[in-house]
Amino acid sequence: MKQRLGKIWQSLKIKRKLKLFTNVVFFVILLSIFLAIWAIKSSLLDFSSILQSNSVASDFVQCLETEASAFEQYSKRRDENTFRQLMAAMEDTKRVVSQLPFTYGEMAEGRYARTWSVLNMYQVYCEKRDAVLDAAGNTPDYISALYEVYDIQNYLQSYGKQLMRDTLEDGVSVYSARVRIIIIIPAVIIVIELLFFFCIRKISDLMNRSIVTPVMELAEASRKIAGNDFFIEDIKVRNEDELGELVNAFNKMKYATGQYIMALEEKRRALDLYHAEELEKLEIAGRLDAMELELLKSQIRPHFLFNTLNVISGMANLEGAQTTEEMTKALSSLFRYNLKTPEEKVPLARELKVVSDYMFLQKMRFGSRIEYRIDCQTDAEAVMIPTFTFQPLVENAIIHGLISKEEGGHILIRIRERGGMIRMTIADDGMGMERQKLIDLRRQLQEEETGQTSIGLFNINKRLHAMYDRGGIRIHSKAGVGTVISITIPDERGSF
Repeated sequence: MKQRLGKIWQSLKIKRKLKLFTNVVFFVILLSIFLAIWAIKSSLLDFSSILQSNSVASDFVQCLETEASAFEQYSKRRDENTFRQLMAAMEDTKRVVSQLPFTYGEMAEGRYARTWSVLNMYQVYCEKRDAVLDAAGNTPDYISALYEVYDIQNYLQSYGKQLMRDTLEDGVSVYSARVRIIIIIPAVIIVIELLFFFCIRKISDLMNRSIVTPVMELAEASRKIAGNDFFIEDIKVRNEDELGELVNAFNKMKYATGQYIMALEEKRRALDLYHAEELEKLEIAGRLDAMELELLKSQIRPHFLFNTLNVISGMANLEGAQTTEEMTKALSSLFRYNLKTPEEKVPLARELKVVSDYMFLQKMRFGSRIEYRIDCQTDAEAVMIPTFTFQPLVENAIIHGLISKEEGGHILIRIRERGGMIRMTIADDGMGMERQKLIDLRRQLQEEETGQTSIGLFNINKRLHAMYDRGGIRIHSKAGVGTVISITIPDERGSF
């Protein structure tokens, strides 16, 4: 019988062998999953439901006590703080009440009746409590209504504790009924899994002898042929499937393909050498391009630009062009700050000077259409802030906010000290942003994505996060009203 089954197996095609093996494995997996689900349902899920019910009942009692305490405090001292505490406690109690199990047939009758009583009493309690809160001591029977609420709270707490005891007793009874099943489940699963393992092991051995072993012999023969050994012994298999045909064809072809494979190997080596030469040429060309670019960059010297601007300023002074001289000096100051400021932090006064120079140039361009004001109530010489903080944001305010308005607008820079922090605000009354665009911009700042338009804003945000643990940017904007950007950094004057 065993030999007959072996011949039948050898005569099967590989596709049918794989299909048979796959079906057996799939069937075993399905049965295993079914057993696992059954075991989980019979143990963990039911016990989890019991624990969840106990937790909800306990939370209900605790929330009632918290709400009663908060209600008493608010009745004695009606202020904003106690009101917020009472509202939070009421929300918690309402949430827990909605989670109380109340399905007939899934719990004991006593527990179901107790839950029904709690839910009905809670509705009455909510109506009485809300009436007392709305009266606020302005009615003659306020005191009697208040103590009536206290009484209902006590009844609810008592009913809640009884409900918690009923829930515990209900869970214990369910657990006791299922202990015997839980003890049997592991043994049943182990026996069934051993049977599954034995079946799969037998089929796997057949697959190994009929498919894996011949493939490994083919792989070994291929490795020897790759080492230019074409005179190895023929591979012998008993299979009558596609793999047997493949082995026979391999044995016939191995001697005839030796010279052809050697020729292909020589061709491959030649192509590798050619490819390596081409890569080397491309690398050399890239280096030459980089060197040429660096050479072009080095030809532009910053001091040449500064000297030229100083010459223009001097000529404007000689010719009596005071405005041109002031514009040239402001532009020279901006270039010098941008090109020759290696520090990460500079005094606030220096940043404000750069903004003033920049706004002077913009006013020369736009005239009275753009106005600005700096309101600084701190020691600008002592406070240190990151470089290039104000100018990019002011530039964004002009480009994206004020230029598009025919009448122009105003920019306000405000600096304040508060709680050991320096808060800097740049506000404009320009075009503003639509709500969705503002939401997208805030999300990009939070996730530190690179923006497509406000590159300076994203650069400042990244530098703040890298330099300060508590630093950050906030943006408020409304279409047609304007935009406000707030930067908050720690005041480091007291840390030295």
